[in-house]
Amino acid sequence: MIYVGIDVAKDKHDCCILDDEGRKLYSVFTISNDRVVFDELFSRIEEVTSDKTEIKLGLEATGHYSNNLLASLVDKGFPIVVINPLHTNLFRKGLSLRKTKTDKVDASSIAMMLMTDRISSPTRKHHITTKS
Repeated sequence: MIYVGIDVAKDKHDCCILDDEGRKLYSVFTISNDRVVFDELFSRIEEVTSDKTEIKLGLEATGHYSNNLLASLVDKGFPIVVINPLHTNLFRKGLSLRKTKTDKVDASSIAMMLMTDRISSPTRKHHITTKS
């Protein structure tokens, strides 16, 4: 299984891709909030696996800032979980006593949340399905 955490912001998104052992397959990387640049994210995911059933992808619910990325992911057929930012914050705080909060740390936290299945209850996740 591959876990992709994306921290969404106004102008850029930080992305973390983990394998099923929790190892980072790439250094956390940043893409701009631009449909053309989203192909970099898609390429990196598809380099690791072409089987979309082997991917868990999550991003925080950040209002309209995620709309372009979310639409592109749905169009590409990626399974997506939209996560409440409060849950990401609490999960990150539970991982360390240090007050480390950066976009790259948040992207990693989201990927780890997916890996540990900390968003499995219906009140904590919202699946977006693709068109048939």
